[in-house]
Amino acid sequence: MTADAAFGKIELHLIRVLQTLIIERSVSRAAMRLGSTQPAVSAQLRRLRVLTGDALLVRAGNAMTPTETAMQLLGPATALLREADRLFGAHARQRSFEAASAEATFRIAASDYLDPLFLPELVAQVKRLAPQVRLELLPLTGEYDYPKRLSAGEVDLVVGNWLQPPGELHLGRLISDEIVCLVGDAFASGRGRWTAERYLAAEHVAPMPFHANSPGVVDDHLASLGLARNVVVKSAHFGLIPTMVAQSRLVLTTGRLFCSRYVDALPVKILRCPVPFPPLNYYQLWHDVTHASAPAKWLREQVREVARNLAGHGMLRRAA
Repeated sequence: MTADAAFGKIELHLIRVLQTLIIERSVSRAAMRLGSTQPAVSAQLRRLRVLTGDALLVRAGNAMTPTETAMQLLGPATALLREADRLFGAHARQRSFEAASAEATFRIAASDYLDPLFLPELVAQVKRLAPQVRLELLPLTGEYDYPKRLSAGEVDLVVGNWLQPPGELHLGRLISDEIVCLVGDAFASGRGRWTAERYLAAEHVAPMPFHANSPGVVDDHLASLGLARNVVVKSAHFGLIPTMVAQSRLVLTTGRLFCSRYVDALPVKILRCPVPFPPLNYYQLWHDVTHASAPAKWLREQVREVARNLAGHGMLRRAA
């Protein structure tokens, strides 16, 4: 078969199958995401192997992994589908997302810094409005290359806090929060005058940063002022830090909304931070790949609504 003849046999849906197989690394998961069947996707994979002259997906233990050729094809396939959407998708973009009957999988990479109730509330709202939707919640770590994952379509949305969010992505501000200190009752009662000097000299606990090559929002800002605090514990389990604080003389510096969820449950208190910090801004980030997608727009609306509702309850609590 000549190259021209082979090219003439490639339809746009086959490119979508190629992209989905490379991202999902599984015929069954690709079939689910495409709304197809496993035999149909297997047959399309065989066609793609003939057309490319490459296996594309190979067995690696109990899983499948893309070949080097497959990874080289992912970028062009994604770009081609994006251009096709711009050319033909104007009508489709205007259609509403029928949440009650939709079958889709949403992947969200998020920190748990915003509020311990945020992700549970988001899951509850999404499942209430779209009962057949699947959710995959992924952690943000320093090793997680979220711009790359967003551009490759491996994740739909990233939620976190940044002093300066990355400019190459779409962003929506969710809430702004005040940076405060969470301390145990014993520390609060015997601390003396709470000055910047005492704050910097205290023993601090901090989460592991989820920005590569950065110590985190708090320490980045302190460094910009020529200051440094004494971090003696770093934890990848942010939700456990309030209990650590309650049982020690450690100081946690983070948003008031997060801290307020623990003052009734644990022997802890919230103190104003004696070092001035800018507001802690939380954003949702997404890539141009999903910018016009009706399901992705719907998901972003749910994230925004849940975050603002939680923030509103936090403000009422603070006033009370």
